[in-house]
Amino acid sequence: QVQLVESGGGLVQAGDSLRLSCAASGRTVSSGNMGWFRQAPGKEREFVGAISRGGSTYYAVSVKGRFTISRDNAKNTVYLQMNSLKPEDTAVYYCAAVEVLRWLPSLIAKSTSYDYWGQGTQVTVSS
Repeated sequence: QVQLVESGGGLVQAGDSLRLSCAASGRTVSSGNMGWFRQAPGKEREFVGAISRGGSTYYAVSVKGRFTISRDNAKNTVYLQMNSLKPEDTAVYYCAAVEVLRWLPSLIAKSTSYDYWGQGTQVTVSS
């Protein structure tokens, strides 16, 4: 079993930046595939972006050019750098992991592709 813990959320104003972290423990998953999802109150969980075992990234259209995913395999940590935040980015942000994932958009963006999930961290963007 893998445990994922998100951190770095908070309250910011539109246009500000935040960096979220996702630390993995329990099983070594530094070489796995990691995704970020978010869920706003009353809405379904939404794909944000992902980073592959080899470092390739894929993003939802809504965050392209604003969000960047990176990883530090030595620390078993994945980051989500969020710039130019908008009120519509307000949500609980979750990280997810899966050891093996075919790098196709239809699979990358599907929540059921991931085996492990963190508890989430709240991001609130005020206008």
